[in-house]
Amino acid sequence: MISCDGDRCTVQGAVHSGNVVAVLDEGKSLFVAPHLTVDLGGLMEVDSTAISLLLEWRRAAQRDNRKITYVNLSDNLKSLAALYGVTELLGG
Repeated sequence: MISCDGDRCTVQGAVHSGNVVAVLDEGKSLFVAPHLTVDLGGLMEVDSTAISLLLEWRRAAQRDNRKITYVNLSDNLKSLAALYGVTELLGG
């Protein structure tokens, strides 16, 4: 689901209520670079839990004094972020 090469990671597949905890934990263990870019272009299916996931990854990065940037947000993610009023937090 998540692959990393240095300071760039790619998330692929789906994020939904059935797998969000596993994806959260996977990201927390892989996201160690001080300045990380997370490419979300490979996400094919998301629900509202994906927004919570991205916000939690951002909070975890801030707690560890790291920076995380999200790129290639799908239209679905952008729409959900706008619905919840967190577009600016996700950089979308």
